Amino acid sequence: MQKPLQPAHAGLTHSASVRLQSLTAKAFAPYGQVLQLDAPGQRAINQGTSSRLDLLADLDLHGANGQAVLAVFHAQAQSPRTPCQMLERHNWGSQSFVPLLGACCRLWVATGAATPDLNTLACFEVSGQQGFTLHKGVWHHPLMALEASSFLVIERQGPQEDCEVFTLLQAVHPTWPAD
Repeated sequence: MQKPLQPAHAGLTHSASVRLQSLTAKAFAPYGQVLQLDAPGQRAINQGTSSRLDLLADLDLHGANGQAVLAVFHAQAQSPRTPCQMLERHNWGSQSFVPLLGACCRLWVATGAATPDLNTLACFEVSGQQGFTLHKGVWHHPLMALEASSFLVIERQGPQEDCEVFTLLQAVHPTWPAD
């Protein structure tokens, strides 16, 4: 892991909160792609014993002499009220997360060059029928599962570590539309 950058302070209001929103392709487009696991368009394969759904994902996994790797993350449950206190990014490769057991997760993301632009900080509720691909360079909180579960992760692995961490000056809390 690379050395953490200096804490962020610009772009947050005194309340330090972000409204939680549903994960949709349109809202998530600046950060990556939604993988809708129950989307229409499945086709029968293997003499009708299975159905196949091709998920188009903009995978970018070969930067800095990297290669694609499949991993399984066994995530511990976190409280839905857990705040965002840090963000990380991977500059040399995209990262995709797919729930294996239908678990929901929370997804904090932001754009930004040298540091996260906290004016773009967003918080998404990801259903158990959704996965997502983060574009390379997108700031995000590590996997925040809302129940103990496993996730298939497709990411870049290479000779050099590709994880830049940024600590926020103050925790940012999710708020719900009815709050």
